[in-house]
Amino acid sequence: MKKENPPPSTPDEKVASRRSFLFKTIAIVPAASALTTASFSPAVGQTPAGAAASGGANANYQPRFFNADEWTFIKAAVDRLIPADSEGPGALELNVPAFIDGQMESGFGHASNWYMQGPFKGDASPLFGYQASMPPRELYRAGIAALTAYCRKNFGGKTFDQLAANDQEQLFKDMDGGKVQLDTVSAQWFFTFLLQNTKEGYLSDPIHGGNKDMAAWKMIGFPGARADFLDFVGPSDKVYPYGPVGIGGKPG
Repeated sequence: MKKENPPPSTPDEKVASRRSFLFKTIAIVPAASALTTASFSPAVGQTPAGAAASGGANANYQPRFFNADEWTFIKAAVDRLIPADSEGPGALELNVPAFIDGQMESGFGHASNWYMQGPFKGDASPLFGYQASMPPRELYRAGIAALTAYCRKNFGGKTFDQLAANDQEQLFKDMDGGKVQLDTVSAQWFFTFLLQNTKEGYLSDPIHGGNKDMAAWKMIGFPGARADFLDFVGPSDKVYPYGPVGIGGKPG
């Protein structure tokens, strides 16, 4: 099988922390919806009563798309991309794996409103965006399998979740930089979707399954879907005094 075409490369940016990185990202994830979601889905993966705090709903959540091995990878991957630290909760605590699983069964996962006809040219300009034949759900499945094989071959039989944190980090950097080649899919595009969906699950409205209890919004002081907060926008010494509100009208 031919490899899919690579995504555009982006220059490295040094940021003070992962939270600084999220501040740079928030503008592209609207409060009203996740970029990938074609329609609202009811609170996929929200935390059941008594769920373990360390893993949020992910400890009890049963994925609808990913199998057990894929689910193990997804949880390890998002935990490496946005780990918990002194600045705020990580992707696991905010149910990002459940968000991504829900997206695989959505219009995004099926690429239902994308043009997916050929020709599929691997040398197409990155300016044309994603030009490969696989919808995202197929890219995830093939990408996880290919990355697992790559890890077993290059890390003594280990899978991604068994790698040391620094090895996981370097592997993602090499995928993003085009230094890792997978057998059936573009490692760059696989990482591009994984990172994009992780940020969306972390920052989007909880109605989509992630951002549990609007914790990401509280961390960065984002008001959510409030009808009017103009008095607190722009240069001002006023501190926004209210908590966030979701698009379903529920306060955080």
